[in-house]
Amino acid sequence: MDVLINVFVALHIIGIASLLGGFLTQMKAMGAGTARFTPAMLHGALTMLVTGVALVGLNQADDQTVNNIKIGVKLALLIVILGLVYVKRDEEKVDKGMFVTVGALTTVNIFLATLWT
Repeated sequence: MDVLINVFVALHIIGIASLLGGFLTQMKAMGAGTARFTPAMLHGALTMLVTGVALVGLNQADDQTVNNIKIGVKLALLIVILGLVYVKRDEEKVDKGMFVTVGALTTVNIFLATLWT
């Protein structure tokens, strides 16, 4: 079970890297007002959602304790991120404020995952 959990953790990290990487690659375009949500950002957020739900289920099946409040907060942030990216995925330009919001919420999600014990 530990190997399976670690595989899903790795996939979860790949998802967050895709989401944050997509944001960081658009920083220069954001300054020019031409930033857009890339497919990598959408796929990263979806990967995080699927692997996160799987991780909660696997940890509970393995009789490990799960901090449901932490998971709920992280899930709420991810749903907001996913909603923003999904709705604006086909637009050529995304409002700077919305783009910064996605980057900030992604960063907050990372800090919650690592610092909230």
